[in-house]
Amino acid sequence: MKKATYTTLPGLLAMAALLAACSSAPTTTSLLDQTRGDYMAAQSNPMVSTYAPREWRDASAALEAANAAATRQDDKEQVDKLAYLAKQKIATAQEVAKQKAAEADVANAGKQRDELRLEARTQQADQATARAQAAQAAAEAAKAQAQNAEMATRDAQARAAALEVQLADLAAKKTERGMIITLGDVLFGTDKADLTSNGINTANKLAEVLKNNPQRTVLIEGFTDSTGSAAHNLELSQRRAESVRNALLGQGIARDRIATRGYGVAYPAAGNDTAANRQLNRRVEIVLSEDNTAIPARR
Repeated sequence: MKKATYTTLPGLLAMAALLAACSSAPTTTSLLDQTRGDYMAAQSNPMVSTYAPREWRDASAALEAANAAATRQDDKEQVDKLAYLAKQKIATAQEVAKQKAAEADVANAGKQRDELRLEARTQQADQATARAQAAQAAAEAAKAQAQNAEMATRDAQARAAALEVQLADLAAKKTERGMIITLGDVLFGTDKADLTSNGINTANKLAEVLKNNPQRTVLIEGFTDSTGSAAHNLELSQRRAESVRNALLGQGIARDRIATRGYGVAYPAAGNDTAANRQLNRRVEIVLSEDNTAIPARR
């Protein structure tokens, strides 16, 4: 039988030389280096190219993909995923070669071999088959894991982009406590806690944000100006916060994702010396948490 030959090693060496010449070093990891070493060892074994040509081509292609990712300076996690897949395919090629070599020995064994030696060879072939199947299964699992991780990353990026658009529509501002959406005094009835139609529309938009981001919660804080008694202002600020909460509950948001707090005249946004400033102080601020993260207390 004429042995098959492959020229992937020169290509790999040329690629290594090209990488060394680049002014910007490629991404490298210990796993990728180990995989390259495994490849060199497998290539020096003539049984691999003779008995497992298809598996060897798959392994070569997988390593080339990992090297290409390193050359592109992909992140190390992606390089490692591809390197791991290549490592498993190299192992698969080696195990298949062992299996087929063992099977060839058994097939070519003459009548002079006793039953004991034939049984030993057959057992060796079975063990090689089992290892090859295990290596193949591990390679497929690694491939599926990489695909799932990529899909999860894309989904997260899509959600983040959609959230950014929604928060921009709500004029949200980023703070150290999280994104804050402010509902001004004009979104409530005068000296009342009832939301106007515009206020309800804003609350509905916020409900959509919470539906699309189930790992987030909100803290709704009410504030007033200094006009009127402190008791009245505290009670009004709490009722306005609860009015927003009730609007969210009406849109199907779970109660345990919503907290409210009325502060009355505390934490003014501006002085209470002019009508315009007092209007700024009459507000409800809605703090949106990060994923699975508690909202920091107001300082």
